Amino acid sequence: MIEAICIGAVRGGTSIVFASLGETVTERSGVVNLGMEGSMLAGALAAYAVGIETGSVWLGAAAGMAAGLALSLVHAFLVLVRGANQIATGLAVTFLGLGITALYGQSYVSQGVNAFEVVPVPILSDIPFVGAVIFNHDPLTYLSFVAVPLLWWFLFHTSTGLRLRASGEGPGVLSAMGISPSASRWLAISAGGALAGLGGAQLATAFARTWSEDMVAGRGFIAVALVIFAGWNPLLTIVGAYLFSGAVAFQLELQANGTGISIFLLDAIPYVVVIVVLAALSRRRRHAAPAALDDVFQVDATLV
Repeated sequence: MIEAICIGAVRGGTSIVFASLGETVTERSGVVNLGMEGSMLAGALAAYAVGIETGSVWLGAAAGMAAGLALSLVHAFLVLVRGANQIATGLAVTFLGLGITALYGQSYVSQGVNAFEVVPVPILSDIPFVGAVIFNHDPLTYLSFVAVPLLWWFLFHTSTGLRLRASGEGPGVLSAMGISPSASRWLAISAGGALAGLGGAQLATAFARTWSEDMVAGRGFIAVALVIFAGWNPLLTIVGAYLFSGAVAFQLELQANGTGISIFLLDAIPYVVVIVVLAALSRRRRHAAPAALDDVFQVDATLV
């Protein structure tokens, strides 16, 4: 049972890893994007549909990234150009994604998918327990293993990553140096949307291997919450994603074993875990938040 839960944590958590990485990049630039849910939905449908129409799972994954990016650009335009409220805009983008995918995804419901196959790593996949948990997955899951340290290196060891973080910590300093914080934020929001789209693509074409309306089921919002859990550190996002997905796998195992607990209570377990963890860590993580995020939640005193 433990092995099955761990395998489910990794396979089911990959989509959330990508979305969490995307939101980490976005928030590091000083912008909150609650539209991650919509970008994941758009990515899931685009990857599923393009994979079926072209016969290529990789073209489907690329289409998923493009769809997630396109939806994030709506958020970027409204926030960075029009000065719209980030929270309201993110929610609007999520509902936009939900509506678009519900409309155009009807003809793809329950169609056979051109899916990513599991590719065992030679020799390593034969290692007891560890081989099944780590080295027996689809290519996008392996990609997530690389993406986490790669994004950490980009943020903390490259000049572009430094400018991106500076746009979230001290945009005034960047402006004084003649560098546009807005340009860094456009880049961050775009990259974040593309990563969320890739997460949706993995969910539809590698994990669930199906398309259904609103199949993301809140994973985009969980990804946003896990950024706080991780303290805006890409290396810790994978821990939060696997913790949530492990809780999902645990409650599914309980259902499969015929426990007498109500299925509605079991379904709530993963979300309760996230709430408890956030409640325990949020105060400690507050100091790690990019300074520009404070402006997102400030209330205009004239309205009070």
